[in-house]
Amino acid sequence: MPLPPDAGQLLQDLDYSVPRVSWMESKAVFNTGFFCWPAREDTMRALKIPAAHSWNVTDEDWHLPENWEKIIHKALCVYLEKFRSLKIFMDVCVRCGACADKCHFYLGGGDPKNMPVLRAELLRSVYRQDFTLAGKLLGKAAGGRKLDKEVVKEWFYYFYQCTECRRCALYCPYGIDTAEITLIVRALLLELGLGTQWIMEPVLNCKRTGNHLGIQPHAFKEIVEMLCDDIEDLTGVHICPPINEKGHEILFIAPSGDIFAEPGIFTFMGYLLLFHEIGLDYTLSTYASEGGNFGSFVSPSLMREINAKMYAEAGRLGVKWILGGECGHMWRVIHQFMETMNGPAPAGMITPRSPVTGTVFTHAANTKVVHIAEFSADLIRHKKLNLDPARNDHLVMTFHDSCNVTRGMGLIEEPRYVLKAVCNNFIEMPENTIRERTFCCGSGAGLNADEIMELRMRGGLPRGNALRYVQEEHGVNAMACVCALDRAALPALADYWAPGVSITGLHELVGNALVLRGEKKRDRDLRGEDLPTSAADADSASCPDLDPKDAGQGEERHV
Repeated sequence: MPLPPDAGQLLQDLDYSVPRVSWMESKAVFNTGFFCWPAREDTMRALKIPAAHSWNVTDEDWHLPENWEKIIHKALCVYLEKFRSLKIFMDVCVRCGACADKCHFYLGGGDPKNMPVLRAELLRSVYRQDFTLAGKLLGKAAGGRKLDKEVVKEWFYYFYQCTECRRCALYCPYGIDTAEITLIVRALLLELGLGTQWIMEPVLNCKRTGNHLGIQPHAFKEIVEMLCDDIEDLTGVHICPPINEKGHEILFIAPSGDIFAEPGIFTFMGYLLLFHEIGLDYTLSTYASEGGNFGSFVSPSLMREINAKMYAEAGRLGVKWILGGECGHMWRVIHQFMETMNGPAPAGMITPRSPVTGTVFTHAANTKVVHIAEFSADLIRHKKLNLDPARNDHLVMTFHDSCNVTRGMGLIEEPRYVLKAVCNNFIEMPENTIRERTFCCGSGAGLNADEIMELRMRGGLPRGNALRYVQEEHGVNAMACVCALDRAALPALADYWAPGVSITGLHELVGNALVLRGEKKRDRDLRGEDLPTSAADADSASCPDLDPKDAGQGEERHV
């Protein structure tokens, strides 16, 4: 795999100077470390993708179908008709540049075509040429350009340098959502048989086995049992979660990355500990064993199809509502699209109500799906958990607002409420890098591929810079997040930009702090590492007296 230059060299190489050649005159240069490997033909055929074929990114000829121009034109017509927002985004941009310096890929790379305004212009110029009167009459003078094979290559190169994080949309005075433009362009490329293996193989796995890793039902069950064995070894408490069982109140769906590899497995162990302690009536599913939606990276139709399994399994098992784990794109799809895309919910499902506190989650009345961070925050608010935050005293925490959860769902204060209840040392990163203005991990929307590590580290520069700041100024040594993709991508980013900072899920910290009924003396955390001496020596602890207004006793400093 190509390795990025060291962090110091990367910073020295940054160049924001204005190119001498007009953007319309320059062609995409496919630099190693900046493009993903193409999807294999057999993967695309299995997904019934039209025009599936073998091709190579670095070849001159991408073997496009003979009538590829008509295919693109027809598909774009369909999307413009179906999605009014797309046509609005094509028409209303005044190229004010408010978004120009908001993209992490531009900040980390300096390529003007990664300015959201110019990346969108790669499609908008073709739209003007073929779909507006001014473009048809005046062509380039009206900002139009002819669609040719070089434009297709440019689309592939730059629209796979967008994580659909939507930070640019936050600053756009017209609310133009570049993430939606990226999704449509990737869908157009799929019409020509052009996709990336890192996305399309997980999409196929989701359709084949129910999760993006292709984990078979028996393997899923074995992994869960293995994690339960680890829990018993650490806590002395035996857990045997139900799987594929009918007659339970709740279906719990987590991202499959949380049961597959570190550090996600520790978050999954935290889920299991929490559910056991409160006696939650729930079941897992080997069919709906993935909350994440890789279809949301490339195609509205694939997004809808993959998301459908949640309601299908909820209906089959006869549950009343769904509780969802820590995942990013899972929650943007649920919160923004599920009601109209996959709704209505199966008959028999109800507005979610906590069986422990009685709280009715009215905001989930239509989707029937509740995020575990808000579920746990409600438990803590009602003092239903016995917590010992001193068990996390070896950690000086900060928090990464995952893009899709924060900007896509508005889930901002609930994770912090939980975090400050289970940790005594919490420090915020600078204000302009968190909450709605959070910077992306640089690896979302299908860009967590090893072959583009330099692109990822460049895209991760703004996040890494903020993390490095609180590390150096305040001794931060751990960063929590509520997204499985972040848990997979951020360790590499932290090692590169802020060596010594570990990455954790929110409910790993909950699992550490949770004082279980009948537990043995705990001297190790969920990672099997020694607990702080003060926590290990303590016999018990009580849930901190949390004020719902300020979310707890944990120290918080804005820097």
